[in-house]
Amino acid sequence: MTVKAYGAHAGTLPLEPMDIIRRAPGAHDVQIDIAYCGVCHSDIHQVRAEWAGTLYPCVPGHEIVGRVAAVGEHVHHYRPGDLVGVGCIVDSCQHCAECDEGLENYCDQMVGTYNFPTPDAPGHTLGGYSQQIVVHERYVLRIRHPQEQLAAVAPLLCAGITTWSPLRHWQAGPGKKVGVVGIGGLGHMGIKLAHAMGAHVVAFTTSEAKRAAAKALGADEVVVSRNAHEMAQHSNSFDLILNTVAAPHNLDIFTALLRRDGTMTLVGAPATPHDSPEVFNLIMKRRSIAGSMIGGIPETQEMLDFCAEHGIVADIELIRADQINTAYERMLKGDVHYRFVIDNATLTD
Repeated sequence: MTVKAYGAHAGTLPLEPMDIIRRAPGAHDVQIDIAYCGVCHSDIHQVRAEWAGTLYPCVPGHEIVGRVAAVGEHVHHYRPGDLVGVGCIVDSCQHCAECDEGLENYCDQMVGTYNFPTPDAPGHTLGGYSQQIVVHERYVLRIRHPQEQLAAVAPLLCAGITTWSPLRHWQAGPGKKVGVVGIGGLGHMGIKLAHAMGAHVVAFTTSEAKRAAAKALGADEVVVSRNAHEMAQHSNSFDLILNTVAAPHNLDIFTALLRRDGTMTLVGAPATPHDSPEVFNLIMKRRSIAGSMIGGIPETQEMLDFCAEHGIVADIELIRADQINTAYERMLKGDVHYRFVIDNATLTD
């Protein structure tokens, strides 16, 4: 079927309206009418070919929420009208160790929601800046938030799980001191989730102006990372630091804040590498620098259920589809608090 979408035909061109083809639902597929799609910073990197391998036309979007329109004959867990979401994964091999453990995000054959090879036209996946999407039921997630929060739920499908997964893996919770570097799309979710999990949360920002905002999100303390005195007060004290910054920066100033056996986990994905960390900063306290990529389907559902139970959604600015190019430029300037979400109903205006 033909549906309306927004995408780009080259990395140097703006996103524009286009028609794309979606497959008819197969036996195990769920067809979803997309209500809202969040705008992730990785969308910019990919559509503008700042990351290698962009396939055009490129229709971004992997923070998708909407309602089930139709299901295949062997789908038993969803029915038309259900509120559902789709995140960053739409397929995987389904039989490797990672898939068996519900960690499809680390499967070598993981298929992302856009820009990954697929038998469907045009030969690669097309994302959520579109009216509809058809996805195997294994990769569809149930939304339990009320309808009125649906737009603000969309960013949970990437920003939410990207921060939830490392917080859960490194056991953030009562008695743990957790730092969150950066107060943007990822960082604001990291603060909210770590706070709700019961950790003592310290937010790091380069901007004095964000101090009050970070407190409002749930941070117990806020540190301006350019203030050497404030940084020194937290030396050797963190169990976990979640670093959400998507630009190269000095990692050593944060690893020095980790206690013995503490870990800094990188979830921001810069277009160019960070400088190499100072090795002695790590070996003298058995500190670790780790990475984490989104999350598997079971833990994404776990995160959504936790957020519904605790009333957690993203702080968003709802935009029309034809405002997407302006939104990209604003994101690059840091002018969003904290996530843009497209109202997909405007694709047909």
